[in-house]
This record gives sequence, C-alpha cells and structure tokens, in this order.
Amino acid sequence: MSVRYDDVIGSLRAAYEGGGRLLEIGAGTGKDSAYFRDNSLDVVAVDLSPAMVALCKEKGIEAHVMDFLGLDFPPGSFDAVYALNCLLHVPNNDLPAVLDTIRTLMRSGGLFFLGVYGGGDLTGEGAFEADDHRPPRFFSFRSDEQLQEYALEFFEIVDFHVVGSDDNRFRSLTLRRSIAAETA
Repeated sequence: MSVRYDDVIGSLRAAYEGGGRLLEIGAGTGKDSAYFRDNSLDVVAVDLSPAMVALCKEKGIEAHVMDFLGLDFPPGSFDAVYALNCLLHVPNNDLPAVLDTIRTLMRSGGLFFLGVYGGGDLTGEGAFEADDHRPPRFFSFRSDEQLQEYALEFFEIVDFHVVGSDDNRFRSLTLRRSIAAETA
C-alpha cells in the first residue's frame, strides 16, 4: 500500500506546529493510530467494531465505536483525517454523506489521507468473491474517475497515485478541505 506514514506525519508537521490532531476512521487494531501517536500526533480512532476499539484502547489510544455516518465530534475538531481501506465498504449511495461528514469534522485547510483498493478491472458493488471473511462483507470498488469525482465534491485533490495493477490495485489520495468547500 502507498499511504506512507512519514508523508502523513511530514505533511501535518509542515502545516501545524507539533503535528496536529488526527482522526483515524476504520482504525481496526489501532496499529496506524499508535504509530501516529508515537510520532507526536494527537490521535483519535474510531471503528464500528467494539472488539477493534478495545484493542485500540489497550494501546492507550482514545478510541470510540462509531459508524461512518455517525461520527459524533464537533465541526472543525481535526487537522486531518486518515482512512485506509475502510471507505470501500461504504455504498456509493452513502459515500457523499460520509465525505461531507468527514469534511465537516476537519478544520479549514485540513488534510484527508485516503487509501483504497479498486479501479482498473476491480469495480462494482456487492460481495467480493476473493473475500474469505464470514459473513461476506460488502464492497464498493470504484474506478479512478469515480473516486476522484466523489472526492472533488468536498475536497481539493492534492495528490492521487496508483500502486499495483488489477486486483492488487491501490489508490492513494491526499485531499484538502478548501475554503471553497466550506461555503458549498
């Protein structure tokens, strides 16, 4: 995957003295959150799974059980948001509302680091045959164009790049909450 930790940390240190406040959505076990915290960021983690939130808390991370559409923080609470391979579980019909919620939680000029598989031949919604999770999980694999169109509704695209190909295709986006997005 190619959302590099040091790029996230460097970008936040350049924009905010000391690093800033980061929200990780879909935090899972808290591995990424712990790395960011250990590198001077003020981290808050959220995940839908109480078991995953418990693992985050065991690492000393502030963590909450929350759904993407129910991120219950005051507007402008975060300098940045980090989401790695979690928004691919959001149906296309719900993605604009999720992105709007994320934008609302960010301060003006805040950065959103988004990494997600898909594009190329890997597009469509529903169960993914190669997924061995039981029960099967929902996936929404979007084309590069679709992903960027959704992002541009709420953010400026600072960087977009693809790593790999076919079913191992990963897209890394750095997005910024712009002043124009605040008035939209």
